[in-house]
Amino acid sequence: MEEQVKILAIESSCDETAAAVVVNGRTVKSNIISSQIELHKLYGGVVPEIASRKHIEKINQVIEEALETANETLDTIDAVCVTYGPGLVGALLVGVAEAKAIAYAKNKPLVGVHHIEGHICANYIEHPELTPPFMCLVASGGHSHLVKVVDYGEYEIIGRTRDDAAGEAFDKVARAIGLGYPGGPKIDKLSREGNPKAISFPRAKVEGAPNDFSFSGLKSAVLNYLNKCKMQGVEVDRADVAASFQEAVVDVLSDHAVSAALECGMDKVAIAGGVASNQALRAKMKEKCQKNNLKFYYPSPIFCTDNAAMIGAAGYYEYKKGVRDGLDLNAVPNLKIGQR
Repeated sequence: MEEQVKILAIESSCDETAAAVVVNGRTVKSNIISSQIELHKLYGGVVPEIASRKHIEKINQVIEEALETANETLDTIDAVCVTYGPGLVGALLVGVAEAKAIAYAKNKPLVGVHHIEGHICANYIEHPELTPPFMCLVASGGHSHLVKVVDYGEYEIIGRTRDDAAGEAFDKVARAIGLGYPGGPKIDKLSREGNPKAISFPRAKVEGAPNDFSFSGLKSAVLNYLNKCKMQGVEVDRADVAASFQEAVVDVLSDHAVSAALECGMDKVAIAGGVASNQALRAKMKEKCQKNNLKFYYPSPIFCTDNAAMIGAAGYYEYKKGVRDGLDLNAVPNLKIGQR
């Protein structure tokens, strides 16, 4: 029988304070998330100083609840895994300091985890049959990457955004059409009432780098369209704008992911990150993967947004490889994938 490795995972890279207990990288015994979305809505986006203060308030409660729900204690866990980058430096420091304190007090191994690698590993939680290698599209508020998952804990970036991340573009366009924050879910919802073919927005290609993304031109095209309507006194159909913009983003993301998988000779494609919960993206990916005989994997929405279960999944494979961090572990806000 396989040895049971119980990971206490902590995530505080942005505006969610989260803790989870994960067994062997795949079984989630608890996944507790304290979200700050309602608080940051007042400001139209995440305010780093407020996020850090809220993490300090909530982190002990969240960890206690995660342990209680899992029927574990700090003594029965085998290791502490924590997000140490990328993210907001103040927010990251709260989780890292907490993890170091627990590891020191209870003499437990400490493992620092890359936030984006956590998002990729969220797919293992609900798809026990999924094993590397596979192609993963990571799309979130701060990142748009095409990642070749060579093995557990071994990643190769084959495409990235040259400017705005997909989620960032969603937030900016949502603000421009008066939807507010967070933009992604609001555009996804409104788009269902609109015509995705109503307005022809551009699908950017990066010359010489077919796997890279660029969304700033699309964002500018939407803003130009809105300004033109305003100058001409034309009423804007917000649902059509949202649907047409979303269609342009989804077309680019899905095209790149599928063509990259085929180019690398892979038969499995996964998506990860906050934008991976977008219904239109899931539908388009499913359709394109079926056409090309590719197996398609995606996590539930709760595992797409920031959570600690995904950090526990990624941390388990780092732990199994023998990765151990010292009490000098620090937050690295611009941490690159595969970097330690």
